Amino acid sequence: MNRTAFINLPARDLDRSTEFLAALGLTVDPAVGDDRTRCVHLGDGAAVMLHTEAYFAEFTGSAVADTTTTREVAVGLSAASRDEVDTLTGIAVAAGGEAVGVQDLGFLYMRAFRDLDGHQWSLIHMEG
Repeated sequence: MNRTAFINLPARDLDRSTEFLAALGLTVDPAVGDDRTRCVHLGDGAAVMLHTEAYFAEFTGSAVADTTTTREVAVGLSAASRDEVDTLTGIAVAAGGEAVGVQDLGFLYMRAFRDLDGHQWSLIHMEG
């Protein structure tokens, strides 16, 4: 299965950040997102999920990194089904990862974990 990488980034101003990426020629997906999140396709197999800082902090369970002094991302990978999300998350936890949480928005089902180095990963199944 080919996977899609979802790069999750906090945005101080969601509209301005979305417009900035669109100005670079990237495609904003109007079907994915809400007042807290926007999806911008980087090309085949990769997209940036922009989140308000408050929402990014909520779903990562951590403060937003001060980008003037440090860097942080949450990497997301697509899954073929909800079952695959659950299976792969179970494998990650069995291998020593830490389960972080589950999110079910209807159109999107996600489970997150932290790897052995503390990096956050999400396995995501999107309907449609």
